[in-house]
Amino acid sequence: MHPHPTSRPPSRFLKRGLAAGLLLTQSAFTLSAQTAPAATPTTEEAVELNTYVVTGIRFGIETAIATKKESVSVVESIAAEDIGKLPDISIAESIARLPGLAAQRVAGRAQVISVRGLSPDFATTLLNGREQVSTGDNRGVEFDQYPSELINAVTVYKTPDARLVGQGLSGTLDLQTVKPLAMSRRGVSINARLEVNSLDDLGSDSESTGNRLSAAYIDQFADNTIGIAVGYAHLESPIASQEFGTYGWNTNGRPGVAAGTNATDGLKIFARSGTNTRDGVIGVAEWRPTDAFTSVVDVYYSRFQREETARGLEVHIGGYNGGIAPGLNYTATQVSSGTLVGGSATGVYPLARNNYNDRVDKLTAFGWNNQYRMDDWIITGDVSYSKAEREELNMETQAQYRNAAGEPVLDFVTYSLATDDFPRASLGLNYNDPARIQIGPTIYGAGYGKVPMVEDELTSYKLAASRGLGRFFDNVEFGINFADRQKDKDQPEAGLSVSGFRPLASNLILERTKLDFANTSSTLSWDVPTVLGSVFDPFRPSSTAAAYLIQKAWRVDEEITTYFTQFNIDTEVGNFRMRGNIGVQVKDVDQSSTSNFYDNTAPAGQQVKRNRDGKSYTNVLPSANLVFDVTESSVLRVAAAKQMARPRLDQMKSAFEFNVSTGSGLPSGSGGNPRLDPWEATAFDVSYEKYFGDNKGYFAIAGFYKDLDTYIYDQTDKNYDFSRFTAGNPLALTSTGNFSQPLNGNGGRLRGAEFSLSIPFSLFSSTLDGFGIVASHSVNSSSITVDNTNLGSAITLPGLSRQVSNFTVYYEKAGFSARISHRNRSDFIGEITGFGADRELRYVKGEGITDAQVGYEFRDGPLAGIGVVLQAYNLTDEVYQTYQVTKERLVEYQKYGRTYLLGVNYKF
Repeated sequence: MHPHPTSRPPSRFLKRGLAAGLLLTQSAFTLSAQTAPAATPTTEEAVELNTYVVTGIRFGIETAIATKKESVSVVESIAAEDIGKLPDISIAESIARLPGLAAQRVAGRAQVISVRGLSPDFATTLLNGREQVSTGDNRGVEFDQYPSELINAVTVYKTPDARLVGQGLSGTLDLQTVKPLAMSRRGVSINARLEVNSLDDLGSDSESTGNRLSAAYIDQFADNTIGIAVGYAHLESPIASQEFGTYGWNTNGRPGVAAGTNATDGLKIFARSGTNTRDGVIGVAEWRPTDAFTSVVDVYYSRFQREETARGLEVHIGGYNGGIAPGLNYTATQVSSGTLVGGSATGVYPLARNNYNDRVDKLTAFGWNNQYRMDDWIITGDVSYSKAEREELNMETQAQYRNAAGEPVLDFVTYSLATDDFPRASLGLNYNDPARIQIGPTIYGAGYGKVPMVEDELTSYKLAASRGLGRFFDNVEFGINFADRQKDKDQPEAGLSVSGFRPLASNLILERTKLDFANTSSTLSWDVPTVLGSVFDPFRPSSTAAAYLIQKAWRVDEEITTYFTQFNIDTEVGNFRMRGNIGVQVKDVDQSSTSNFYDNTAPAGQQVKRNRDGKSYTNVLPSANLVFDVTESSVLRVAAAKQMARPRLDQMKSAFEFNVSTGSGLPSGSGGNPRLDPWEATAFDVSYEKYFGDNKGYFAIAGFYKDLDTYIYDQTDKNYDFSRFTAGNPLALTSTGNFSQPLNGNGGRLRGAEFSLSIPFSLFSSTLDGFGIVASHSVNSSSITVDNTNLGSAITLPGLSRQVSNFTVYYEKAGFSARISHRNRSDFIGEITGFGADRELRYVKGEGITDAQVGYEFRDGPLAGIGVVLQAYNLTDEVYQTYQVTKERLVEYQKYGRTYLLGVNYKF
């Protein structure tokens, strides 16, 4: 069993919110979770196209276009093609096709989203208008936690308004579930998919097949005054990748290598396999006894497990313990741009490594929304609760080649990183020999383990009112939102120990793992959980055993009160209509962190101490969105706003390490900063949109400019006040010293242009009816550079790709549908979660992902309602690559294979 994070009792805000919600219902008051886009057709109210009804691909496209045109903000959206049928296998894949958005692949899947060239930290994700917590270390939501089958639409707000509580600086992504009373009749949908990955034979227990099952039921009762919607989605998806990596690029002198040449200290070749398993459930109950009152309750729960094993070889070449390994000698065969990309080396230390990861995420979301209308007034109220839990076990175990006398044996390696295909490496010894490959205290120890745990809770409630004015301002809205969030992170760790070197018993050895994809011989494999219990000494992870562990455990609390007032505009100006809003949002923030810190000046056994710190501040965020309907088909939008994003949660930790130099008496330390101010920006947007073909197609060109007033950097405060910790300390001769921590610094400019186009070819000729394209291209640039990162040099903004493009061509008619899509982004700095959930930044090579789909739905006869579909993802088997500064210094080269899905749908 994994250790469980300590749970806390329900927030006082939840108790107050439930009471407020009951009072609202009894008094027939109303509530609205968030600003919603203008009403768009539901699946059952599909757009009429001449004499037949549009469904499927074209329905999803036309619904999204209608949402974009009618919104008063600059938005992008996607809509379900049918009940339980978003256009891709994951929400992130669909979102990544929107103009100005890009996905970062994690383990082969689109997982996190960058909006307008900013990292996921700057965006906020909502579910039915309510901010969501995350299972990661920070605020960024991992979208593979949300089954696409249970989401009806996604709206991305690129410009905020005062009513949008929980808004992000780069954008706000709102995931929306179905409203059962918006449907005209009962709806049932059942979907089944068989999934196959093109990579197989990746070692013992590896699978290349999986499945997806989902069902949705929507109905209305009591003369359409009560509606329910329930859905279930199950996923079993294979994890498969072939990986080649390096580490420790440097210019340390090496025998046989020219001085100043950059070379790697080691190589890693792994085959990774496992299974992603997810079960998600959603339920919506809607009650509308009169036209004046509506009450909606929605709940969501998912459990996501990722269990995987990485088996392979790690070849230590040089630089061990700061020196050159004995007997090390190079023969350089290829040098490119001052980097050794091919050669051979003798005297190396290969290790057989088997790593195991088991991660379980649980998400729970609850919302209760009431709405009441009376004359010119609308009173609103909302109660919501969101909780995320993560339990993880990361274990690495390793073995070394030993001769008959039990002594370690050095080897030689020949490798080439400069290839058009997979990098290559070959060794001289047999690493599949159970008599010679033994577990024990290698140069990197016998192994290491981590048990990361996260618990994230957010409770909020909202009261708002709207009153019609009937003048220049159509109405005014005002309200208050209380939110209480607490995030706990713990990461106990420990090294694995074993008495001497031990060969593995035959019952612990698994089928060998083939590494021929990298021209490397097979390696010995074993079942890590079983070996842990039978070979190693007991594993005793700790969060306080060392100073570096202290900083990995923390708690952050936020209490945020948001006040907002907004005047909405809908009037005639000259010969055209003007819509929009002008408003202000005021946020009172009380943030704090309670964590341990390590004081190495204290007596043994007393070094771990408690620290609580934080601050309060107020942000005033004015905003304006103006929409000019120049003609019935032309829209001009302008927007200006003060935007903010709260600091990363892991940067706000109060955990740190404290030290006083015995020589100088100067205090010093490193850690987090609970007193951080948020990121802030002044933003301007302009967009021109031309709609045609009765709003079935459009062209848009948009530009944005963000002036970030501040940015958060890792810096050293040379005059940090340590008086809280130096008082009474005889070693400290002063109370000020150096403290390395995240600090607010100067910001900079971010600008971009976005072009998007959606055209049904029937506009050109009736013979082309059913064909169409959807395309977009974005260009981004920034003056901001970030120093003091793990990359060792000034870098551009994490998440910023200068070029992002998407292109889809489709055909749909008479039940037949086909589509091929391609998305592309240029190089960027990505946030990578390494072994044990440690965060670091990497240069990520640009990539292009191509997907395709073909399907047929029977419209009549005994098979009416049944559809079949074949989908293919990553058709070109695009490689995922990261590098250090220049592309010659390869860090990761990973292939995930192609994914095929064959499925059947049934609806009635």
